[in-house]
Amino acid sequence: MLQTLRKPDIGAPLQAVLDAADAVILGKRDELKLALACLLARGHLLIEDVPGVGKTTLAHLLSRLLGLQHARIQFTSDMLPADVVGVSVYDRGSERFRFHKGPIFSQVVLADEINRATPKAQSALLEAMEERQVTAEGETRALPEPFFVIATQNPFYQIGTFPLPESQLDRFLMRLALGYPAEAEEKALLAGQDRREMVGELKPVMDPTALVAAQLEATGVHAAAAVIDYCHAILRFTRRSERFVHGLSPRAGLGLLRAARAWALLDGRDFVLPEDVQRVLPAVVPHRLMTGEDDSAGGHAAIAELILESVPVS
Repeated sequence: MLQTLRKPDIGAPLQAVLDAADAVILGKRDELKLALACLLARGHLLIEDVPGVGKTTLAHLLSRLLGLQHARIQFTSDMLPADVVGVSVYDRGSERFRFHKGPIFSQVVLADEINRATPKAQSALLEAMEERQVTAEGETRALPEPFFVIATQNPFYQIGTFPLPESQLDRFLMRLALGYPAEAEEKALLAGQDRREMVGELKPVMDPTALVAAQLEATGVHAAAAVIDYCHAILRFTRRSERFVHGLSPRAGLGLLRAARAWALLDGRDFVLPEDVQRVLPAVVPHRLMTGEDDSAGGHAAIAELILESVPVS
């Protein structure tokens, strides 16, 4: 028999985080919920949109509400990998080199305008995002827990951008576009308090220990055989469809299921429904598929719609 979550102490703080975030970034509750689900699923988030719609504010907002240490890396065309990971500096007193950690050693890392850096600098994030560790100066160093990368990128048609390679796109569990606010929310935004001031005044709703517990809870959300079959059918469809250059990998399928579990947890359930898979699919799947056509947000929406219409729930 299907039951709701047995641990309301997990669900209530998560809803409080959503409510507090919704009061700052107006009219974007679904996007906020997806971002929080991405964090619960221990994934990383890529936000693509035009400047000024709240991408950076979202990163600061989540780190503030969750009581996490955060760092911002402004990516530029002259950035080097050492600017991300860190560098060893010779200490005259001890007569040896000391490693100075870079901003990657933070619980929440905002990689701002990541596609303005060269591929060499972008690659500095790869090991960190996948292995949650970095290797520098011949030594492997663990990253803090939890560890969450929120990267923002400007649309590819803007001047001075370098497209992210497929290998790096695949490291992001979700890709979102915030978009412009609706008319009523934008008027409230214009008439209200400065959003950055609001973020600075917020108090943490959860602490890192509670967040790690919620992440563990998300891994235990039950996915029945029918839900597994549905996810597998989605993978098979993308591999057989002539629309895509190549289909989804097994890692993409695992990510889709992790995200669906996290979404179910946010809805107060300890079991996954096919609707959970459908709700997270537009954020998890399209950026992993190549069509050779439209790479904009509209093109991604069309990909998600094609998959959802073509793969029935059995």
